[in-house]
Amino acid sequence: MGRYLIFMLPAMVLAGLATLYTRSMFGRYSRYKSVSGLTGAEAARRMLNSKGVDGVAIEQVQGFLSDHYDPRTRTLRLSPEVFNSSSLSAIGVACHEAGHALQHAEHYAPLSLRSALVPVTQFGSFASYIFFMLGLFLQSFALIKLGIFLFTLGVVFAVVTLPVEWNASSRAKALMTRAGVVSMQEQSMAGAVLNAAFLTYVAAAFTALMQLLYYLMRFGLLGGRRD
Repeated sequence: MGRYLIFMLPAMVLAGLATLYTRSMFGRYSRYKSVSGLTGAEAARRMLNSKGVDGVAIEQVQGFLSDHYDPRTRTLRLSPEVFNSSSLSAIGVACHEAGHALQHAEHYAPLSLRSALVPVTQFGSFASYIFFMLGLFLQSFALIKLGIFLFTLGVVFAVVTLPVEWNASSRAKALMTRAGVVSMQEQSMAGAVLNAAFLTYVAAAFTALMQLLYYLMRFGLLGGRRD
């Protein structure tokens, strides 16, 4: 347990701070209404229209900051705090998700890779722990290595997510002013929310990497020892 905490405590602290910072920034700029008066849903639609991207549905979904783009159905789902609000926070998040739809329309390679990894990552994140436990119970190093391999797929997914999210935010910050969603003065405030949100993805990737390093050292695949 002591070695596990050495690896994971910094990651847990970073993840907690990133989440708190994101919520703080979202709350801060939720108090500022956009001059355009567009809601998050309207802002996302204008972003898509400005690039001639059609056929993307925009729906409301429950859950705080549960916003996401589903490339399988070409659906942009926004939380109530984003869908109905004209705050700069809401517009920033909505434009970011529209950025994913633009990536999809332009066949952005990292997004395609991340989408392809989704099913194997979902299986691997569940099955890896089963193989860990079976390997320990049966004293089978082969099963343990299989568990580590499956867990590694989740780490790859977390790392691939970083350029996908950064690029979506970059697209949003560049296009939201050109599309008339926000003014130049408002762009920096809406962009600050996106910068904060990106830290949560950095924290998730760091956490996954640290956990993988722990497993590699714990089972002697890194460092030359098996406990």
